[in-house]
Amino acid sequence: MPYLAVILFLPWFVLLGSLFWLYPRQPRNARRRAYDATVLVLALLLSVAGMLWGYQLGAADIGTGAIWKQVLATLVAYGAFLLVMTVAIPLRSWWLASR
Repeated sequence: MPYLAVILFLPWFVLLGSLFWLYPRQPRNARRRAYDATVLVLALLLSVAGMLWGYQLGAADIGTGAIWKQVLATLVAYGAFLLVMTVAIPLRSWWLASR
């Protein structure tokens, strides 16, 4: 079940992605929507890539239980999503202010 981490975090990703998409409310133009959509797709893709890395190639010690592979995959997936969002929010603020 390597995709369990993303399946379990998908509602949280949808919530965070919705907040990213909705705020700030103005300006809302085609370039802003394209930027937001690109960031959300990138965040999801990097999250899935991190989850696969954490599950298949990660250094989780399965000697203490098989659950730790899943825990590592979940942490890496969530960290990748948050990393993209953390970089994208100030970048978007700077970009909107310069327009």
